[in-house]
Amino acid sequence: MHAPLMHRVTRGLVDAGLAVLRFNFRGVGASTGAWGGGTEEIKDVDAAVTAARDGHPDLTLSLAGWSFGALTSLRWQARTGDTSPYAGIALPLGMYSPPHTLARGRRTLIIGDRDQFATVAATRAYGEQIGATVEVLAGSDHFFVFRHDRVTELLVGTFT
Repeated sequence: MHAPLMHRVTRGLVDAGLAVLRFNFRGVGASTGAWGGGTEEIKDVDAAVTAARDGHPDLTLSLAGWSFGALTSLRWQARTGDTSPYAGIALPLGMYSPPHTLARGRRTLIIGDRDQFATVAATRAYGEQIGATVEVLAGSDHFFVFRHDRVTELLVGTFT
């Protein structure tokens, strides 16, 4: 939540007129609870989505996540059948198995061609499987140093 990429993306989404809810997963930072092995964290996404929908029922929900957050948000969509627009930044395909069955929805996967946790080929193949647009940022790794603005532009384009 406090990574430079997340600060820039949040600021860019707000500047584009979008409301943003950021949160840490259980046991991270000042969050309560303990690591749930990746499965319990899906409940954290569910709680955040519920809070966003209850607090702002007039707004359209979209989901974005980076790395583990990208995977967990996508797993939440698979579990619930949610079709909200989704942007996965640096989906860690080399570390975790993503869901293979998703309801149709507008999705974008963003990967750097030097990502340490997934390959462009694997991301493109997975994107094709789920009907996602895949955006490859040349020269970027998992952290998108010096490319935060481009990542933000891609998210705004997915959500507006």
